Formats: sequence, structure tokens, C-alpha cells
Amino acid sequence: MVATCRFQPSCSAYALEAVQTHGAVKGTALALARLAKCGPWHPGGIDPVPPPTPKEP
Repeated sequence: MVATCRFQPSCSAYALEAVQTHGAVKGTALALARLAKCGPWHPGGIDPVPPPTPKEP
């Protein structure tokens, strides 16, 4: 049985980009939410890291 990722980018690449883009706390939360989607009940597909939101003054 060959393991394949159902998402693009892979979960590890997503987690790395999320932490680089959003910082440790929010990036980790996004990565955990992505891992929660990994299962036969989710179709997968393209799931990019959301862009950072502008900081309000």
C-alpha cells in the first residue's frame, strides 16, 4: 500500500509555509486544522495557505 497525500501542497509543505507566513501560533493552528481534514471523508485537492490579513491600526 502506497501512502499518498490527497492535498496540494502536501501537509508538511503547508505547515512550513503556514508558520513562515503567519507565525508560530497561527501557523501551527492552520497546520493542525489541515491535518484534521486528512481522512477518507474529505476529497482533498488544492488547499493553499491563506494570505496574511492586514494588521489593523
